[in-house]
Amino acid sequence: MKGKYYITTPIYYPSGNWHIGHCYTTVICDALARFHKMQGEDVFFLTGTDEHGQKVEREAKERGITPLQFIDPLVARLKDMWKLLDVSYDRFIRTTDPDHVACVQKIYQKLYESGDVYKSTYNGWYCTPCESMWTEGQLVNGKCPDCGREVTLQKEESYFFRLSKYAPKILKLYEDNPEFLQPKSRINEMVNNFLKPGLQDLCVSRTTVKWGIPLPFDEKHTAYVWIDALSNYISALGYLSGDDSLYKKYWNADLHLVGKEIVRFHAIIWPAILMALGEPLPKQVYGHGWLLIGGEKLSKSKSDKVGVQLADPYELVKRYGADAIRYFLLREIPFGSDGEYTTEKLLSRINADLANDLGNLVSRTTAMIGQYFGGSLPARGAIEGTDGELVSMAEGVFGRVRACMDALNAPDALAEIFALVSRANKYIDETTPWILAKDESKRARLGAVLYNLAETVRVCAVLLKPFLTQAPAQILKSLSFPEDAGFDSLRFGALEAGAKIEKLPPLFPRIDVKKELEAVAELVKKNAEEKAKAQVKKTEEEKPLIGIEDFGRVSLKVGEVIACERVEKSDKLLHETVKIGDEVRSIVSGIAKYYTPEEMVGKKVVVVANLKPVKLRGVLSEGMILCAEDKEGNLCLVAPEKNMAGGGEVR
Repeated sequence: MKGKYYITTPIYYPSGNWHIGHCYTTVICDALARFHKMQGEDVFFLTGTDEHGQKVEREAKERGITPLQFIDPLVARLKDMWKLLDVSYDRFIRTTDPDHVACVQKIYQKLYESGDVYKSTYNGWYCTPCESMWTEGQLVNGKCPDCGREVTLQKEESYFFRLSKYAPKILKLYEDNPEFLQPKSRINEMVNNFLKPGLQDLCVSRTTVKWGIPLPFDEKHTAYVWIDALSNYISALGYLSGDDSLYKKYWNADLHLVGKEIVRFHAIIWPAILMALGEPLPKQVYGHGWLLIGGEKLSKSKSDKVGVQLADPYELVKRYGADAIRYFLLREIPFGSDGEYTTEKLLSRINADLANDLGNLVSRTTAMIGQYFGGSLPARGAIEGTDGELVSMAEGVFGRVRACMDALNAPDALAEIFALVSRANKYIDETTPWILAKDESKRARLGAVLYNLAETVRVCAVLLKPFLTQAPAQILKSLSFPEDAGFDSLRFGALEAGAKIEKLPPLFPRIDVKKELEAVAELVKKNAEEKAKAQVKKTEEEKPLIGIEDFGRVSLKVGEVIACERVEKSDKLLHETVKIGDEVRSIVSGIAKYYTPEEMVGKKVVVVANLKPVKLRGVLSEGMILCAEDKEGNLCLVAPEKNMAGGGEVR
């Protein structure tokens, strides 16, 4: 055993709306974990789900179910996706797991007793989709700097972590350990954007959200996302539990692989928490780039903007196979930088690399051994001509691949393997086995050529095992070589003469790109139509149909706002004075985020005129102004198309 290797992905919010971009980090981690296992290392690969917080609580409430009932099917679907892509983790942790809950409570207790967690009042801007809190100065155009969506002003009693205390130590960490955060550009981002401007203490509890881990010293508070979520890396190993043997064995982590949008949590907040706990820091945090479509990050908020691109991993694996999708993710995207996804790029990789190069090499080699030697591997012969170049390349490729993987550079590692595949295809053209087969006196030479090709194919298959999970096993089986072969089998000449060689059908059939793009466009269109129908059905189920008599009981009238002011001590409410014909009414509306009092004056609006009067924040409201709301939660007033007189009926 050559040592241990502990690798993690971030834990994911299980939205259920998965796309190929979600697969990127986990597939890379899986390839790295498999690579280190094949080197004889004791590997622990962790992934999982982040299940607490306001989003889950709100969505479960909207559906009339418990948060766990809402989240369980989404977690199961995520696990199905990893199974589909042959992701082989050692533990899938959920933040609702009892051992994680117990660990988080002990961490809070420890930080509270040391004085690193203290009670105060939070007053700032909150982004529900990102579950992030921001100061006024951190907002971009008044919106969340991460996702660009609306934020709400919140004030509540909270516990805080003394993050500011650890800023000097984190700066020193970067100075003393330049490899801790990679790529190096991420260090500049953290220093210039967060550390130099000054770290704020971190809000780490909520009272307004009940779906979370109760704090052991104050149960009206629940743990806020980042201590809860980040602690999974050590709770999964039994930290502060009765059995911490895994923690002692694997911690500190060799690699936290994360998307660049959450680097600050892993490279600033997480080290600070560990420093406060007195625990070792991870050896490296790597913030990789994004998978882009049309120059934009692929995310569920842009899922309707991908046009004819097929981004659903379930559909992609169904059409092209797990190996093809894994290969694209690992080969196409420059590691550390953003990469572009299109269906056409995916098909190009499948055709050029997998079908033309690898598939063609395997098919030609096994077919010629079958045709010229009855499926029995000929003996290895003397080195002649270009044999030496091929053999030397095959013998040296592992060192080059290992250097790339040590640098976390899967694209270049695959490029090295496929350079050997390319060289072997060229070797076939150079040695012309079909011509050698016509001359009986050159049979030994023919055998040597085919042996060299078979060995090169075997070496490539073994090297590809961390990256592709199905084709390498098929190739090794066809060569009568153990499918579980490790890197210790890479010496050139390991195949035994006389081994049975089976001809393989095309591993990756070539795709007609034009026809496939047309089929994909049709499929995407069909899926969009089905999604729209499902949404309509869902809306109809949630809001049952009403008769004309029900609608007739609602009185809608045109009104004109003649005065407007903010409701005292409220960030959301406006108090409008609305003239409806000869009548003047007082109406309170929750639209202060979208309209100023000055903007409202003079606007024609549609009012529900027969709504029972109520008092909101002590102000009488005698109706409701109608607004339209989009799926992002943005509001706009509903108004007559033309200038209608106040008091007019809306029918």
